[in-house]
Parts: sequence; C-alpha cells; structure tokens
Amino acid sequence: MPIGNGRFGAMLFGGVGQERVQLNEDTLWAGSPYTPDNPDALAALPEIRKLIFEGKYKEATELASARMMAKPLQQMSYGTLGDLLLTFEGARPPRRYERSLDLKTAIARTRFTTARGSIDRECFASAPDQLVVLRMTASAGERINFTLGYRGPREVQKAPPDYQGAATELVEDAKVDWLKAEPVEEDRSGAIVASAADGSLLITGHNKAQNGVPAGLTYALLGKVITEGKLHASGGSLTVSGAREVLLLLAAATSYRRYDDSSGDPVAIVRKRIAAGSGRNYAVLKRAHVADYRGFFDRFAIDLGQSAAAKLPTDRRVAKAESADDPALAALYVQYARYLLISSSRPGTQPANLQGIWNEGTNPPWGGKYTININTEMNYWPADPANLGLCVEPLVRLVEDLSVRGAATAKTMYAARGWVAHHNTDLWRAAAPIDGPLWGLWPCGGAWLCNALYRHYQFSPDAAFLERLYPLMRGSALFFLDTLIEDPKGRGLITSPSLSPEHEHPFGSSLCAGPAMDRQIIRDLFDHIVAAGRKLGRDTALLEQMAAARARLALDRVGKSGQLQEWLEDWDDDAPEQQHRHVSHLYGLYPSSQINVRDMPALTEAAKVSLTKRGDFATGWATAWRACLWARLGEGNHAHVILKGLLGPKRTYPNMFDAHPPFQIDGNFGGAAAIMEMLLQSWGGELRPLAALPAAWPNGSVKGIRAEGGIVADLEWRAGKLTTLLLRGMPQSGHSIRYDGTLWPARLDVNGFYRFQAGSDPQGPA
Repeated sequence: MPIGNGRFGAMLFGGVGQERVQLNEDTLWAGSPYTPDNPDALAALPEIRKLIFEGKYKEATELASARMMAKPLQQMSYGTLGDLLLTFEGARPPRRYERSLDLKTAIARTRFTTARGSIDRECFASAPDQLVVLRMTASAGERINFTLGYRGPREVQKAPPDYQGAATELVEDAKVDWLKAEPVEEDRSGAIVASAADGSLLITGHNKAQNGVPAGLTYALLGKVITEGKLHASGGSLTVSGAREVLLLLAAATSYRRYDDSSGDPVAIVRKRIAAGSGRNYAVLKRAHVADYRGFFDRFAIDLGQSAAAKLPTDRRVAKAESADDPALAALYVQYARYLLISSSRPGTQPANLQGIWNEGTNPPWGGKYTININTEMNYWPADPANLGLCVEPLVRLVEDLSVRGAATAKTMYAARGWVAHHNTDLWRAAAPIDGPLWGLWPCGGAWLCNALYRHYQFSPDAAFLERLYPLMRGSALFFLDTLIEDPKGRGLITSPSLSPEHEHPFGSSLCAGPAMDRQIIRDLFDHIVAAGRKLGRDTALLEQMAAARARLALDRVGKSGQLQEWLEDWDDDAPEQQHRHVSHLYGLYPSSQINVRDMPALTEAAKVSLTKRGDFATGWATAWRACLWARLGEGNHAHVILKGLLGPKRTYPNMFDAHPPFQIDGNFGGAAAIMEMLLQSWGGELRPLAALPAAWPNGSVKGIRAEGGIVADLEWRAGKLTTLLLRGMPQSGHSIRYDGTLWPARLDVNGFYRFQAGSDPQGPA
C-alpha cells in the first residue's frame, strides 16, 4: 500500500512476521549539478539536416549519435532511502487478516487476530508535520515485540518479461508467507546507522555517483519510537518488548535545495521535525493529517453505479475486471488516481515522476525520471478535471527550472534564443538529448510542457498565473522561431532533426524532419503565446512574427490509407511496428483539440483510421491514452472496452498500481483522465456533458469536476440521459453547453450559479 505527503513516501507490505516500510524522499536522486550540453552539436547540425533531406537516415543517425547527444549520454536516476524492517518476535499465523487503504483519510491499515488477541497497525504520511506516522496497538493477551532495523538502498529492478502477464504474475507472487522475514543484511550503501536509548534511530548517507557525474547529496532518515513497553538500543537497531502500543515517527530529508544547490543540512531538518512531532500525541497528528488531506480529496465525488462485484476485495475485483460488471471499480480507479496525485505532487514538492515517489531501488525502470514526450504530461492530465489544480504547482516550478537550464542547451547546441528540452529530464533539470538519437533527439519536450501549463490556465483563468507562464511560453516559442526551417518540398515550416517519439519509420531510424506531433505541439504553442501576449498587452511585433510562423507550419496530412500521417511523408503503412505503443501524431486530437469532431470532420476520421490501425491495447499508459482518444471522439462504448482492459489483471496490479510493466504511475493518471473525459469534455469553448457516456454506466453522478473557463460542475444522469447539470464559476460569465446535438447558451447568475434541468429548456440563472 502506498502512502505519501507529496515529498516523503512509503510502501507498506503488511507482513505478520515482519513489516517492511520501504521509503522514498522526492529529492534523493543520483549525481549532482551537471551540464550535459554537447558543444559539438552546433557544427554537426547542418550536415545532419542535409542527410535527412537526402533520405540518408542511417548516416544522419550515426552522425547525430557521434556529435549531437548529451555528455553523459544518460541522465541521473531517482533513488530510495531503503527499508525499515520491523521483525516481530514470536509471530504466529493469523486467524483473520485484513489490509486496507482508506482513500478518504489516506490511512493504511493492517489488522489481524491470533489466538491471544489482535494487532492493529495504522500508518499515514502527514504533510502538516512532514512525518510518516505508524501506530501499532495490541489488544487482549497480545503484545508487540519487535526489532527495528535498517536495510540500505539496493539495486532492485523487477521487470516481468511480458506486460500481458505482468499483474497476473504478481498475484501469484503475492501468496502470503505470513511469517516470512527478510534479513537486515550488511549495508553496502555506505549509510551510517546509530540507535539511542531514547528510541531514536538515525541513518545518514549519501546518494550515488552515476554516468560519470559524482555524488553530491547527503540524506538523513530519523526514526523515533515512543512506547510504554521495554525499549533497548543496540548498535544499529532498536528492540521493543511487551508493548501494548507503539508510535513510530519517521522524518527524512536530503541536502538538495534546488537544481544548482545541494548545500542543505538534512540532519538538522529531520531532528527539528521529529522534535516537533514527538510533542504531539497520535490523535493530534492524525487529526491534522486527515484535515489537510481532505482539503484536497473532498473536492470531488464520483458514482458510476454499483454491482455485486463492488462487495469483493479490490484484488479480486481487478482479477475479474475484464469480464465482470463493476462500474464502481472505474469510480474507485479515479479516486485512487486522485489519491496518488495528492500523495506524490503537492505545492513545494518535486513533480510526480515515472513512479510517482514510490521506487524500491537505485536503478528504477527508465531511471524513474521525467519522460516529457508523454509520461510526465500524462501524470497531470487528470489534475484539473479532478479538482486538483493545486497539485500542478510542482510541474510549474520544474518548467521554470528547465527554462533556465534549457536556455544554455538552446544556445550551445542550436545557437538559438529561448530554451529547449528534449524527451527527458531529471532532478538537475538536464535538457540535452539523451539515450541515443532514436529516442532523445526530439526538441519538443519543453513546448509540450508549456502547452500543459496553458491548459491548466484554461481550467483556472488567473491573471497572476498567466504572468508567470508567459515568459516560459515566450522562451519556448523563440527557440522554434530560430530553429524551424523550410521544407525543401514547399510544404511549410518544419523541425529538423526530430522524430515521432520512439517510433521507427521504414528506413531503419526514427530521425526525420517535421513529424506530425511536432507541428501540432508548435501550432498550439504559438496559438497560446499569441493569446496570452495579447491578453497581457506584450510583445506586439514579436507576437506578429509568431502568428506568421504558425500560419506557415506544414499542415496535417491524410495518407493513402485514409490515415492521419504520422510523418510528413506517407510512410505509415510501411512502418515496421504497426501497433506501436506511442500514438504521437494523435496529440492534435487529445490532449489538444486542434483536430475535433466539430470543426475538422475529415481529419477526425483520418485520426480514427490511425487509431484503429494502432490497436486498442499496449503498455499501461499507452492503453490509457487510447481510451482518452476514443472518448474525445465521442465513442464511449469503445473507450469503455479499452478501460476494462486497463483495469484488468494484465495492466493493473492487485494494489491498483499501473502495470507498464513494471510499475509506472502514468497509466493510473491517464486512465482516470479517460473516465472523466467520458463524463465531461471541455474544449473549443464548449462544455460537453456525457459526450462519451458508455452504456455500462446508465446511472450515476459526478460532483466537483472542473472544466475550462474556471467552471466547477455537478452532473447527474439516469437511463443514460442527463438529468441535472449545475455549473459554478465567475458570476455573470457566459458559457456554451453542447448536449444531445444542441448548443445551449449559459450565463451564470450574480452568485456564480447556473442550472440545466432535463425535460425542459435550460433554465436561466439559478
């Protein structure tokens, strides 16, 4: 069970003989501040472009690999604090056992009974107190006897060989050996562990060097045991015996202050937090945690109907999801995604990475980084619709940092103004292309992030935020003004070199000029900067240049099979992987709305052809994106088929984590976004309630769902038809509602309310 306060996270495994508390702090990454920009890139750039235009893709790829990639070639990895292991002496098999994670309170609980009594463990990660809090109580004749030890960070990577069986394999692995205890083995991480008679356990250490970048962070983990039982400290462990109640407080910190400063004092930080927490009893700590968490969680509610399956434990519901009628599982999936976002992305923390904040090793899959050619953006797709706009704040700060680091990259590697980021970044905000040209030489990561932040602004129009966002968009747009080139065949302005993310075209490479996704992202970027600049009264002449460049971008094209072309050339039918996980050229359909059923029926049909050819299922996040796309097309039943595959045992683990495989959190967030897109769409200046409602959800309601224009909506429907729509927003603001083939004008009253009632003309102001 995952818990987190945005910055400090834990995984609880619930063993009877041993509880493993696996810990993460969101700034514990490998390496130290570094600059990976390649000074050889600029000289090689004209020749790479020339080779691409000549169709010499192999030669272009080889030259790019030798001259244009980052140094080092890989970025830094997200790490772990390691494990605290509570090994219980004399533990016996339980008679009754239950684990739960209460999404309404963000409290994880393990309860079991034995012949002597019962044991109850409650655990939460408090944002107000910046602590992980674990309370254990024993009743009747039971007593709590355990040794608390530390196991340092290890290189752990579990990757099932085939995603089709990923979750099923984990179900088999999860058959419980109730008394199994893992050893507190010799620590090889270099951590120093010290216990004290007052019940303190202090672990200090440093991060690891990686890819030639030296280690530059120190960390501290401090535990404090409070109990009426006997307490004994010995070396690097604590032993408790004969206790009826134990309170364990945990604090963690690193020396990270920002991407170019790692001079903090983590020991002082954790000592201060533990001292403050020790002065409060459990009830006070719990009350503050629950009140803070519910301030986020209670803003939204969803009910998609009930069935008999809803009475089963969650792991059994997931196992049956593809065949059983369980609409409540989809609703739970949305609320679980909201829980995960609140727990891994709070104002002041780092953004949610590929694993959120939950990673058990020092070599996580794909480094646990920020993959900004889809995955990081997908993490935040549900934030605004699910009324969690505050959780976007860490992403804003990441883009602000990247705009500084990416300005150096743009100047060094492209001789361009503004800033650029490619397909990945890390804690140190590296912006140069990594891994190799087939994946990394894609210049639109920063632009996509800017578009994501502008979408956040559309949901919560705020002048101060637009002022903050404008220079980020301006810098990104300046980069493209300087680097877009004319297509030699006269089709307009294009990027080069670039690629359609991670997808190889028919000529043995992915490097190309002007892929569809680039043109769509840049089209949005120019539209957004022009709209923002005019609203703010800025840069009149520059905005005219950007509008002119936008008008000259190469257009989207329909290929010989009626598909929306992924590349500027009609290569789609000959690509070696026809059902590739990425559907990059459909960015214009979702999350963008450039291509839409209202304004562009021909391109929409072409997008549908492409989506059909791609297939419905892929890795977890890619399946979620497909569900979002079909929902945007208004095909609710098709989206629902995909959603059931996403929620089933091939792509969802028993604890509801997304199975990429291995675990990757973006599928959770993308799947939640798809469900909300089925219920309320918001694009093109219109609200579209129940635009893709599947037949499987005939009755339901959603409250607190947000839409563009600063709208908060409550919807209710029966027999597949809207019965009530209540809008809340800016008083006397005007909006448009499209429902059942009719466009209705809606103006909020002086109190900011508007009610649409089924069975009659929409009412005026409520």
